[in-house]
Amino acid sequence: MATERSLSPEARSILNSQISRRGVLAGAGGLGAAGLLAACGGSSSSGGEDTKTVRWGNWPLYLDFDSDTKKYPTLEKFMTETGLTAKYFEDYNDNDEFFGKVQAQLKLGEDIGYDVVTPTDWMAARWIRLGYTQKFDAANVPNKVNILDSLASPSYDPKRESSLTWQGIMAGFGWNTQKNPKGIRTLDDLFAPQNKGKIVVLTEMRDTLGIILLAQGVDITKVTENQFMNAVDFMAKKISDGWIRGVKGNEYAQDLTSGDATAVIGWSGDMFILASENEGKFDFAIPESGGTISGDNLMIPSTASADGKKNGEALINYYYDPMVAAEVAAYVNYVCPVKGAQAAMEKIAPELVNSEYIFPSDKTSSRLHIFRSLTPDEETKWAEAFQKAQGN
Repeated sequence: MATERSLSPEARSILNSQISRRGVLAGAGGLGAAGLLAACGGSSSSGGEDTKTVRWGNWPLYLDFDSDTKKYPTLEKFMTETGLTAKYFEDYNDNDEFFGKVQAQLKLGEDIGYDVVTPTDWMAARWIRLGYTQKFDAANVPNKVNILDSLASPSYDPKRESSLTWQGIMAGFGWNTQKNPKGIRTLDDLFAPQNKGKIVVLTEMRDTLGIILLAQGVDITKVTENQFMNAVDFMAKKISDGWIRGVKGNEYAQDLTSGDATAVIGWSGDMFILASENEGKFDFAIPESGGTISGDNLMIPSTASADGKKNGEALINYYYDPMVAAEVAAYVNYVCPVKGAQAAMEKIAPELVNSEYIFPSDKTSSRLHIFRSLTPDEETKWAEAFQKAQGN
């Protein structure tokens, strides 16, 4: 059973001031993630670490952060409780880019500068397939039992021996409520006349094409190459016919706020933030035909030392404590993967207890689907087709 924890004063201050991931990013201005990282000190490029250090590579602005102290409240508490030194690096910009940076060292069995990494599901599958991860010592991660049942047995790690979800990400339809007062819940709604030339879809292949495939009646857990290529052709035609203005990453939110886009295939957390920061001008819905859900995963690379592995396991176990998980969820507003965190949220931010963005109901969860794992050949061929459809 998890130890009862209280909310840190720093975290309470953050929550009370309604700081969001996107708000912090905007406030950082030209510094961006690199500037915030520099403020916290350190670099992941250094060599071996001492036996009391754990090095974690994660995505930018994906952990509770106090912009006044330049510290991460939950990470500070972790260090106090364990006596370990945690070095946190916002080094993820893109799964392929990060993997490319460390692949040669992984292949040679050399230290990559991290004891914990955070790849998205499909990339996590690649790490495991290539033997670039270590299995957890179950005794060191007792909180592993807190993972949601729906996330407990992914195809790439059926027993969750090498990975645990950090946060879940829902993809569906987002829109400008003034331009789409009736909302968007189907592909036909998305491609309504008022949105022509002002639609943006995600660069994440599995989300954009997953949404299209589901609308075409395809089970994305069993999608075939022919079905996938049909969806690629559909997207390519919408681009060539002038319906889709761009295929973008997180910057699609800027298109929405500027008015350049009125409808998107986007992520729930981003749309939550946009809605809260723009007085309800934007909204989000899971398509009637279903949405996608993916996750970023906490994993220990094969190159971590014995001490690095043990310290990494302590870190992962800590963040699977329901109270800690709730504290992070209240800040990042993505799907929390930890059982008990919803009850813990009552003590942290009661207004978020019933948030479908953080704690989707059974009904909502039943409408979310995971894109199946691809073989290496499929991954290459399908990604090339997706890029070609974009004109790349």
